[in-house]
Amino acid sequence: MAGGVIYGGVEGGGTKFDCIVGTGPNDITASVRIPTTTAVETLAAAAGFFADQEVAALGVATFGPLDLDPSSATYGEVISSTKAGWSGANVAGTLGTAMGVPVAFDTDVNGAALGEERWGSGQGLDPLLYVTVGTGIGGGGIVNGAPLHGLVHPEMGHIRVPRHPEDSFAGNCPYHGDCLEGLAAGPAIAERWGRPGEDLGGDTDAAVALEAHYLGVAMATLALVISPQRIILGGGVLEMPGLLEATIRAMEKSLGGYAPPIAEDSAGYLVPPGLGSKSGVLGALVLAEGASGL
Repeated sequence: MAGGVIYGGVEGGGTKFDCIVGTGPNDITASVRIPTTTAVETLAAAAGFFADQEVAALGVATFGPLDLDPSSATYGEVISSTKAGWSGANVAGTLGTAMGVPVAFDTDVNGAALGEERWGSGQGLDPLLYVTVGTGIGGGGIVNGAPLHGLVHPEMGHIRVPRHPEDSFAGNCPYHGDCLEGLAAGPAIAERWGRPGEDLGGDTDAAVALEAHYLGVAMATLALVISPQRIILGGGVLEMPGLLEATIRAMEKSLGGYAPPIAEDSAGYLVPPGLGSKSGVLGALVLAEGASGL
């Protein structure tokens, strides 16, 4: 970060918007958490927070799907969101106009990958992937020093995974049914077992084994397709006891020894975020730095 320059960061989620001012994890001068309600209310509250701050630029890392094409008439908008009232919300434009500063805009998971690459578990690693498992499942990455984009941004949570032979749950993704998100995100766990992951009691071990199967296969697939130097696996679902370790074993099983560098240190290849729950909002500061031109 440029000396003396302060940035603003926003991580937009389905339940909350986290906003910070600063330059990094050891220099946050102001912060606020705003409940995610309607787009109008939430973005107005975020703009109000930054109105009292002097920042050189703003980085926004938010849930999607998003239009990330700068040449598009709808650049900066949320598109086709399952979050009621957010489809078509002009997040980047609304905040940029209100604040009068440059705005960089990307997915929440690309933001998290940027934060982890700068300060967390991915320092010095490129390519790098960050995958989150929570209310939804998403993945982002850094390739050749930049967030991973394509025709659209990556949608790693919607890849198809082999169904576990003992799993009869149909899946709850509104688009694909039994894609990875439909089988393994937090709402899928709650619907399959009749209660959320933190309240499974005696079913915890069985749920962890099933969850690890789906996540392990997915991590092996991503490792083979993108060949990142490391995958960082975060999100609230990973708080289930033993899930990360079980997922590492399931990834190893799925790879079958095919990728020796991973097999030699699987626990060092699939790791938790070094920044905890702050990966995304700190990555937004990295986005802001790029937007400022300083």
